[in-house]
Amino acid sequence: MSFHPYPDMKRLLQHVWAYAAHRCQAKRTKSVRGWKRMCGLMSLADTGRDTMEFLKGMVCIMKKYLAIAGLITVTVIWGGGFVASDMALESLRPFQIMTIRFLLASVLMGAASIRGLKGIELKEVRAGALMGAALFVGFAFQIVGLQYTTPSKNAFLTALNVVMVPFIAFVILKKKISITSIAGAAMAIAGVGLLSLDKNLSLGAGDALTLVCAVGFAFQIFFTSEFVKKYRAVVLNFVQMLTAFLLSFISLFLFGETKFQVSAKGWLSVLYLGVISTTLCYLLQTASQKYVDETKAAIILSMESVFGTMFSILILHEQVTFRMICGCVIILAAVIISNLADTQAEPEAE
Repeated sequence: MSFHPYPDMKRLLQHVWAYAAHRCQAKRTKSVRGWKRMCGLMSLADTGRDTMEFLKGMVCIMKKYLAIAGLITVTVIWGGGFVASDMALESLRPFQIMTIRFLLASVLMGAASIRGLKGIELKEVRAGALMGAALFVGFAFQIVGLQYTTPSKNAFLTALNVVMVPFIAFVILKKKISITSIAGAAMAIAGVGLLSLDKNLSLGAGDALTLVCAVGFAFQIFFTSEFVKKYRAVVLNFVQMLTAFLLSFISLFLFGETKFQVSAKGWLSVLYLGVISTTLCYLLQTASQKYVDETKAAIILSMESVFGTMFSILILHEQVTFRMICGCVIILAAVIISNLADTQAEPEAE
């Protein structure tokens, strides 16, 4: 039996190391018995090796929490994006905003990842183009819908994309839909009804357009989840933004929005949308999702709607009714419930 002068400290290090190893490496272990052998009654005879493994586990945990903080930062900035879009619409047309926004994002992302664009392959371009097309649909219907509804409604209806993702995966990849996903969808429908339906049970034009926007963002999340595992993130991000810019530029002429009369507030708003809300946020989101699984990331990103409503009330002094609050709470609960079971079941599956 090896002697250790601090048996309590030894047990503490064993528990901490085992937790770190489980969180960072259990996904690679095919059976529960396998990972139990890996981090069971370990010996500290080789303290150098064990210390390095312990430190690696702690670094992995720290990266995860930094990634969560990064995603929360993204939701705060995106929440402000609803207010910025509403302010930009005072002097700019929808596709004018999108053209400037994605032009800035394409140039900045291209400059930031110019080395990574060497040796770009056709399959990467196709994947990025699909992501960009879905992104364009999401933003186009979102900003057009914002002309006919309030920023808070726009934010919460957009958040429904998280509920839609499991159903898209079922149709395309034949993935099973959990009971909680179905319950979440039912709650989401009820929330949309409270938030958007008039007394005569009709859906407003702005709310209907925003629901289409949620479908676009749902496909963008689905495509990103599938392609980021196969192709380089820097290439996908650049091609995605370039595709969205080209589609916005074409729409600029198709809808006759070529005359620009922009106020100072409009320029500041669109600069925020292009540089902060698009370029910075998508780079930060891509980097963060390397360390946070997509289900947990979706739950965190759904908080965008909460921050969107907060900023609408604080900056735009939007009037919020009790019915709107109930609808928003139900939609947010639906988003969380539809993903929560998968998060809880993850350790069991591993």
